[in-house]
Amino acid sequence: MSFNLNDHIFRLLSREPFFAALSRRIEKQESKNIPTAGVRVNPETGYFEMMYNPDFFEGLTDAQRTGVLMHEFYHLVFEHVTGRLPDELAGVFTSHGNIPKEKAELFKLWNIAADLSINCMIGKDKLPDMCCFPGTAPFEDMPSDQTSEWYYEQLKKKVEEQKDRGEGDEGEGGQPGFNPDSAGQFDDHGSWGGESCDEATKEIAKERLKEAVKDAANEAASHSNWGTVSHSVRREIMQRLATKVDWRKVLRWFVKCSQRSNKRSTPRRLNKRYAYVHPGRKVERVANIAVSIDQSGSVSDEMLAAFYSELNKLADVATFTVIPFDTQVAEDKVYVWKKGEKRKRERVLYGGTCFNAPTEFVNKGKYDGHICLTDMCAPKPKPSKCPRMWMTDSRNGSNPYFKTNERIVIVDK
Repeated sequence: MSFNLNDHIFRLLSREPFFAALSRRIEKQESKNIPTAGVRVNPETGYFEMMYNPDFFEGLTDAQRTGVLMHEFYHLVFEHVTGRLPDELAGVFTSHGNIPKEKAELFKLWNIAADLSINCMIGKDKLPDMCCFPGTAPFEDMPSDQTSEWYYEQLKKKVEEQKDRGEGDEGEGGQPGFNPDSAGQFDDHGSWGGESCDEATKEIAKERLKEAVKDAANEAASHSNWGTVSHSVRREIMQRLATKVDWRKVLRWFVKCSQRSNKRSTPRRLNKRYAYVHPGRKVERVANIAVSIDQSGSVSDEMLAAFYSELNKLADVATFTVIPFDTQVAEDKVYVWKKGEKRKRERVLYGGTCFNAPTEFVNKGKYDGHICLTDMCAPKPKPSKCPRMWMTDSRNGSNPYFKTNERIVIVDK
């Protein structure tokens, strides 16, 4: 019987609460198509998953198995598999995974640099013998605890110096030259770019991953137990979670995840189970999004103008219902903003703020998602029956009146 990683996860990560929390949110899939392990976006589900070869894991000690798990999860945490690529490598992947030869060589160096950086956080005693580690051949001239970007620049210099000496030359001290193809990587990075996924699927996966890391970090912080994650690494993780994201990508992700299916019978489509007996089903995917706009006196005209500017851009993505509110919803002013329309800013209310008012209005309707544009200056509202997201400015987003686990997106004025 082959090694089943899922049967050992709890024991292996019992002393690593942060990684245990993250592991619960990442699927693990057995595959003998890769030699060791790796992480990728599943093109069918739109989620990141960890692939592993059971034969490889079976030959490791428990300490090494734990180290490999941490290694893969660190790749996810530090965005090595999403958007954190050097400028010269950004956008090199096509839908067919065709990469120019010179870019492929640089991509190998970036993979090694990422391994060198995160392996320092884990420790050599927890990793397989063939792993990349600073201070050991062929990286004996490199110090520990540097960023992936720093190692990447040093590796490029090493390769260039080797080329200047001529192909096949020995390195310094008569040692063999540096060869990226045999540098000591133990995990598989072949699907980092998500070559088989379209751009929309990759963006959705990135946002889902950010949510998973955020939830794992909050869980570890609430118990004041991060395991072996150092204080400096914790700080960097929290800083990454606090960084502003591209609101367009977040909105597209939110709309995409809120989509539901409208199904209707059609004789023009074959029924897969009962062809020519029953009519087929035609599926139309639509998203009915509610957008509540805080028009209270505490929301300035400048902020309101910024909100409408973002809504004009959101109208390129979806049709949505606009719900003006202060302490109550102005129901006679509710309207549908159709896809592709452009509208000017308008203020119809000037009162206080109560988030229960738009929440109750949306809960009574049939909406798939709720976006609330506000300055966050009011008590926490009652739960929403559909996914809810908040949009505000940087000042109120960094110091909201209430705490929430729901997504908060920063919109610059």
